[in-house]
Amino acid sequence: MRIDRAGLMGAGIVMAAIAAQVAAQGPATTVQQDFEAAAALDAKGDSTAALAAWTTLEARTKPGSRSRGIALIRKSAALFKLDRSDDAVTAARDGLALLPASDATLAEDRWRAYFDLGLIAQNALDYAGASVSFASAAAAADGASLKVAALLSLADTTTFTDPAAADAALAKVDALVRTAPADADVKALIARRRAILALNRGQYEQARTQAVEAVKFYGGMTSQTDSRDVSARSDAAIASLLAGKSEEARRYMAMTGAGRLSKGEFDPAVQMEVPACGGEADLRPADMAVVEFTIDNDGVVRGVSPIYAAGGGAVALEFARAVRDWSWTPEQTKSFPAFFRYNIRVEMRCSTAFERPSITKFLDADMAAWLESKGFALPVRERGADAAAIVGQRAALAAAEGKSGPTSLATLPPLYQLVGNAVVGREEAHELAQRAFAIAQANGAPPIALLPLDIRVRETESADSWKQGAYARAITPLLSKPGYAQNPQARSALQLLIADSTKSRSRRVAPLQAVADDKGLAANDPMRVGALIRLASLQQQAGDPVAARATFDRSGLAASQCAILDAPPRFLSAGGTFPDEARIWGFEGWTRTQFDVGADGKVLNERAVLSYPPFVFTKAGTQTVAGARYTKTFRPDGGVGCGGLSQNVRFKMPG
Repeated sequence: MRIDRAGLMGAGIVMAAIAAQVAAQGPATTVQQDFEAAAALDAKGDSTAALAAWTTLEARTKPGSRSRGIALIRKSAALFKLDRSDDAVTAARDGLALLPASDATLAEDRWRAYFDLGLIAQNALDYAGASVSFASAAAAADGASLKVAALLSLADTTTFTDPAAADAALAKVDALVRTAPADADVKALIARRRAILALNRGQYEQARTQAVEAVKFYGGMTSQTDSRDVSARSDAAIASLLAGKSEEARRYMAMTGAGRLSKGEFDPAVQMEVPACGGEADLRPADMAVVEFTIDNDGVVRGVSPIYAAGGGAVALEFARAVRDWSWTPEQTKSFPAFFRYNIRVEMRCSTAFERPSITKFLDADMAAWLESKGFALPVRERGADAAAIVGQRAALAAAEGKSGPTSLATLPPLYQLVGNAVVGREEAHELAQRAFAIAQANGAPPIALLPLDIRVRETESADSWKQGAYARAITPLLSKPGYAQNPQARSALQLLIADSTKSRSRRVAPLQAVADDKGLAANDPMRVGALIRLASLQQQAGDPVAARATFDRSGLAASQCAILDAPPRFLSAGGTFPDEARIWGFEGWTRTQFDVGADGKVLNERAVLSYPPFVFTKAGTQTVAGARYTKTFRPDGGVGCGGLSQNVRFKMPG
């Protein structure tokens, strides 16, 4: 068995049925000829010409016909390659609806549509939605290779949403491989999926064994390497290190090429922020993730995927979303080899400098309060329990529907929970949110209770909602709705969400200032506090500590971040050493550290928030900062003189 995606995309299906529809018209070319020409363009990789050809063919088929369905699915594949994800999703869904379920000859097209839908969702880091599509692709496949490809992708995404489902998918793969022997590349991929699943379950020795097997299937520890080898060896390095076999870990890491450029240096990005602790994902300082990504020639990050997380799958995906916003300059990318920019991995933690209150938690509380006034309870969400909770939530919805009807208020609590469940994919969440919003509106819910559902409807409309500016464009019109515009909490929540989704620092200021100055909010309202914290962070980053201090003081919070000091303590000296293991293997790298400074000038609470390569310099970076000394700062209580300071530490080999 060999999984060859390119070959699958170029495969054709005889279109005699389509040709029969228009034979009487006598066009210059037959539909069959048009189909073959479009398929040839697909095989050639000319997606723009293929899209035009499939669009023309679509117009020549009968509306509602099987033939129209096939053309739409092929058109969807071309749209996907051209990065037109929303159009691709629409064409795929429309095409699938026209394929007769009983027609076995259409299995490959059905598989193609579901598999592409899975890839689109996976690219958007909608792993729940991707899992649904990959499962459908596996069910549609009529051959072992297609089924295995779908199941391995399903295992990849469910590792971070539903590990039990990942186990089940890999068990099916094992059964298929027993009857249809796989080649070495497929065996390597199977071993890698098992390794990453075990890694995220904390089964480090099992992960190490599987990761080492994957390396062997790819040809072992030779000097010949490609991007697959790099990822497999990195898996083995991470698993070995976590299993307590540091020497083996360093050996595998050395053979990835990470930290060992033949020329140039891998510098941190010009835009490279870690997410703030707290926020919508409830990130905690102890949470950590390793994320993999590729840097294009233009410095844009592509192909972002989580590899490992201490804190759960939702944590892994949140860190991956942050990496999507990183940028290198084209000049930076020219300074290191193109091969090196593939499958880069970094270790990440959240920032405690300005922990952000969660906006959605406040909105959840408003919905819960309104439901309680109606005699219904909204169960509290437990962190990381979505995969286990979804079974009960679906059962509760079915029970409420059976007892009171599908549009009854009794269905709203389980609907609301399903809308926010991380295991529910984007498309299903969109339908559930629309339904929940209609029920809440019909029962007179106040604007602040309606708002979270209205937001969810809009943010799940598009497969590309993760792209820069898309989220803000989707929810900004809500500010014009009278119900929200006239409610201080509702309009403030919208402004905060818009600001958080905006990459440009200068564009964040206006919506944050609007909330901070909103006369309809109490001085200690959570929305105002959230806006002031964010504004103080921006002012500190802009080099205005006086304004940052004044803004933070308005929040009423007791804290001593560097941003609220007129003059942060002055750096005097640093300690630390170059790690012996890294020196032996010739590694170079860097960490970004975060720490507090006591009134006596000594460093406290040091931690690394970014490390490259993962785990190699994390300890050394924190030790370097721990040994640093700053000028003393007077504090009447003798407490922390400065909190949330950040410093990059570079490790470079002599000469």
